[in-house]
Amino acid sequence: MELAETKTQENQPAGIGQYLLGHLREFGLLFALIAIMGFFQVVTGGTMLKAINITNLFLQNSYIIIMALGMLMVIVAGHIDLSVGSVMGFVGALAAVMIVNWDWPMYTAVPICLIAGGLIGAWQGYWVAYWKIPSFIVTLAGMLVFRGMSLWLLEGQSVGPFPREFQALSTGFVPDLIGSGKPNVTALGTGIIAAVLVVWMGLRGRARDRQYGIEGEPVLFFAIRNAIVAGALIFVTYKLANFRGLPNVLISMVVLTVVYTFVTENTVLGRRVYALGGNEKAAKLSGIKTERLAFLTFVNMGVLAALAGLIFAARLNTATPKAGFAVELDVIAAVFIGGASMSGGVGKIVGAVTGAFIMGVLNNGMSIMGIGIDYQQIIKGLVLLAAVFFDVYNKTKQG
Repeated sequence: MELAETKTQENQPAGIGQYLLGHLREFGLLFALIAIMGFFQVVTGGTMLKAINITNLFLQNSYIIIMALGMLMVIVAGHIDLSVGSVMGFVGALAAVMIVNWDWPMYTAVPICLIAGGLIGAWQGYWVAYWKIPSFIVTLAGMLVFRGMSLWLLEGQSVGPFPREFQALSTGFVPDLIGSGKPNVTALGTGIIAAVLVVWMGLRGRARDRQYGIEGEPVLFFAIRNAIVAGALIFVTYKLANFRGLPNVLISMVVLTVVYTFVTENTVLGRRVYALGGNEKAAKLSGIKTERLAFLTFVNMGVLAALAGLIFAARLNTATPKAGFAVELDVIAAVFIGGASMSGGVGKIVGAVTGAFIMGVLNNGMSIMGIGIDYQQIIKGLVLLAAVFFDVYNKTKQG
């Protein structure tokens, strides 16, 4: 009798509170982002959620988010890349020299820059993967090398401006393909379609879990979570639709986020990267080519750092020797705040993107409030420490 009662209790769906405690890492970030945005919305007198500021948030953080996608893969694989800021600056400088000084067409220069980023990643990945030199040392050397190469390439001067079509990489907007004037019907329609897709995918996943006997989240929590996400998508796109529409970089970020989420969660390659970071010896014994996999994560990081460099240069409309300085710290912080583990094997793309937005909202909100850069750095450092402490505390508690 007692055994039957125990089994019945085990099969009952968990309550919202119990479910939240079990998935605190996953949903805590979302609630933290909402709370931080709400706080700054109040203290800035409504400036935070104005259309122009939402647009600026995407423009200012696009390159951080793009590099965070690659950094998550590197960290999940058990490594780290300290050179991404310098690589970003070097590629921006390379683009400026080719497009501005040599008058090369954009459609030739951009692919060459992306290939250069991949080769840089391959160079660093080679030493890490095949010679077993710690990634911290290799990429620290890379940070110094490519910072110096940026100075050499630009001869210590800023180079610009770029042609309008290159600037559109960062500061361009998707034209309204349906209507004219405001609101931008294309932007608003995209937001509504995205919201419907989110709800549909959630329902589909829930039905699949039920089919395989997997206990899903409580119905009420599922409904509230999807309502918040769908509502946020429609709200943001409504704001953008009444300003200048969808920024080009937003489309790039969304496409890359969807692709990398699919790769990490639904492909053999993604599962192998997690296996590599979780236990490299066990992964190798199971037949995974660990060296090649680690090598590819650095190649991928190099290409994304190059793309970020192009977007950053396009936004500034010039390439400067100091471009990308200390950016690697924001990228790495975003990934760790997003729930990745320094020991590897743990982390999600959505978490990394959310962590990047948390960093971006903190930067933006504190700047609007007029908080000095000194206090901004202190606060961001404390937020990072708190995120890592939370991760360590959870592991200790579960262990």
